[in-house]
Amino acid sequence: MGAVLPTLLLILAGLLVGGAWSLHRQQAPRGAVLVTALLAVLATVGGVLWLLPGEG
Repeated sequence: MGAVLPTLLLILAGLLVGGAWSLHRQQAPRGAVLVTALLAVLATVGGVLWLLPGEG
């Protein structure tokens, strides 16, 4: 299960990036676009950091 959770986080990040882009193209409120984009960034960072080697 080592690579499953970061992979799911990166998939989620891709979906959120697509959602943010779609919201932007539909001229949704800026707050909705920014929240979706921020969640995409957090999911990406979480997935990448999870894959980095560390102690343990």
